[in-house]
Amino acid sequence: MDINGIFSSDISNASTTKVQGEDPGKEDFMTLLVQQLRNQDPLNPQSNEEFVAQLANFSSLEQMEELNENILGMVYLQQSNALMSQLTQSSELIGKEVNYYDFEQDAVLSGQVSSVKVSDGLAVLNIAGKDVPLANITEVLGEKAPVAVPDGADEGSEEELAEQSA
Repeated sequence: MDINGIFSSDISNASTTKVQGEDPGKEDFMTLLVQQLRNQDPLNPQSNEEFVAQLANFSSLEQMEELNENILGMVYLQQSNALMSQLTQSSELIGKEVNYYDFEQDAVLSGQVSSVKVSDGLAVLNIAGKDVPLANITEVLGEKAPVAVPDGADEGSEEELAEQSA
């Protein structure tokens, strides 16, 4: 006469298939608990204390999983808020003259900010057609001063006006 659940092959057939490297979850815990109840020794059953301890562990596992999901949600929200803050602060620089460090030329350059965009989670300013990360800004000089036109002079390009005043 064969008794089910005595041989290790019987227990392994009852287990669920898992993706290798995945942590056990609620379903695995419940499957294990049910298998333990089915296969316990009828002459020496599991004590109530052991059963309650396993249920407490199961409850703790559920609470930890929920806490983990809440923390991940908070991290995502914080990243979104930081990005919006960068974008808001950067947009205030549009039209202003700034100094920035250019790593390609290994020099501090200046120019007027014409637009702001988000690229790879960072605020990037467009200065004279070049994308400059917000972190590279070293100084905000303010509004670009308009070129003064002498009375009676014809309006022209900035270069022509600069030549006339020289």
